[in-house]
Amino acid sequence: MKKHISHVLFYTATTVFVACSGTNTNGNEVTDSSKQTQDTTKLAPVETNPANSAYKPAFAGQTRIAGVKTTTAFEGKVVAEGLKSPWAAAVLPDGRLIVTEKAGNFKIVDTSTGQLSEAITGLPKVDAQGQGGLLGIALDPDFSSNRMVYWVFAEPASSGGNHTAVAKGKLAADEKTIEGATVIYQALPSHDGKLHYGGRIIFDQNGNLIVSTGERSDAVTRPQAQDLSSALGKIVRITKDGKAVAGNPYEGDSKARPEILSYGHRNVQGIAIHPETGDLWNTEFGPRGGDELNLVKPGKNYGWPTITYGIEYNGKEIGNPPIQQKEGMEQPVYYWDPVLSPSGMIFYTGSNIPEWKNNLFIGGLSSTHIARLVIENNKVVGEERLLAKEGQRFREVVQGKDGAIYALTDAGKLYKIDKK
Repeated sequence: MKKHISHVLFYTATTVFVACSGTNTNGNEVTDSSKQTQDTTKLAPVETNPANSAYKPAFAGQTRIAGVKTTTAFEGKVVAEGLKSPWAAAVLPDGRLIVTEKAGNFKIVDTSTGQLSEAITGLPKVDAQGQGGLLGIALDPDFSSNRMVYWVFAEPASSGGNHTAVAKGKLAADEKTIEGATVIYQALPSHDGKLHYGGRIIFDQNGNLIVSTGERSDAVTRPQAQDLSSALGKIVRITKDGKAVAGNPYEGDSKARPEILSYGHRNVQGIAIHPETGDLWNTEFGPRGGDELNLVKPGKNYGWPTITYGIEYNGKEIGNPPIQQKEGMEQPVYYWDPVLSPSGMIFYTGSNIPEWKNNLFIGGLSSTHIARLVIENNKVVGEERLLAKEGQRFREVVQGKDGAIYALTDAGKLYKIDKK
C-alpha cells in the first residue's frame, strides 16, 4: 500500500486571536498556535450558520457555547489509507488498531507504517444495506490473556428484516480469523429497514458491556424509543454473555426489558465514560437540527420523539404541538443546530497535550470536523473544531497507546492528531 502523509496544523475557523501564520514545505497553511496569547475562553461560538428552527435552549450554554483555541502546537496527519468504509476501532495491546469495515470485515492497522492486514475471517454475516453492517468493536479488558473481541452489527433476521446484534469471538493467534464467533444479544424487535442501528459498544468499570441501539428511524418504529418492552432507541447494559446486568433499573419489571439502562434515544453512535467521575455520556443524532450530548443516568428518559430541538428533514415540525421540554424527560447537556452528525467519541486522558485533559472529542460526519468540547461541572464551557479543512466525514475517534488521538473517516483514512 502506498503510504500518504500530509502534515497540517489545524485550527478553528474563529480568527479573533493573535497568531503567526506561514506556509509549510507541503504548501499547507500553518498556524503557530503556540504564539497565541488571547484569553481563549472568550472567543465567538464556532457555529455561525443559522439554526434550522427558532427553538430556544432550556438554559444558557446549552448550545453555541463560546469558542476555545488550543494553545499547544499540534498537527493532524494521515497515517493510513485504503480502508473500506471503516466504522470503529479498538486499540490492541501493542498499539495497533483493529478496525471494523462496514461490509463485514475486521482489519488490523499498523499506525507506524500504515500497513493494513488482510480481512480477518470467521465473522457472522452482516446486513450492510444503508446504515447497517459491521459497526462498533471493543476488546475484553483481559484481552492480553483471553484475546476476546466483542462487536456490534446489523444481523439479518430469519423472519426477514434485521436488527442490531452483539457478538463475541476469539482473535486467533495468527490474527487471520475469529474463533468461536457467537451472537450474545439481539436488540428486538427486528425491522425491515436500513437506518438507525446505534452500534457503539464499550466496557464499563465493572467489566460489563454498554451498547447503544437506534430506533430504526421509520414512523412505525420511532415511538418504540419510549416503549420499555422494545430494545429500540435504548442504551443497554449486558454481561459478557449477553444477559441483563444485575441491578439494572428495570430488573424485575415484567413490562420492561431488563437490559435497558436508559431510553428515549434516537440513534446513539457515541458513548464514553468520563475518566475521573465514571459518568456515562452519549452523543446521538437529532433529525434536522437537535443533535445531542447527554449525561446518561440509569432509568432516565431522554425524550425522543416526544421532545426534540430538531425538525423533520422536510422542514415540518415534530409533534403537535412541537415541544422541547417536558417533565420526566432529560434535557441534553448540549445540542447542535445545524447538526454535528456525531459519531465516535472519547474523553482524552493523554499527557501529550495537557490542556486537552478530560476534554471530549467527537467525530462529526456531515459537519466534516472533530468537535472538541471543554466540560466543567457537567456543563460544556467551550467548543473547538479540529481538522475542519480536511473535508472528511469523521466516523470514529480513539486514543492510542502513544497518547495520540486517531480518527477514522468514511473515505478510509486514518488520521493521527498529536503534539507537533
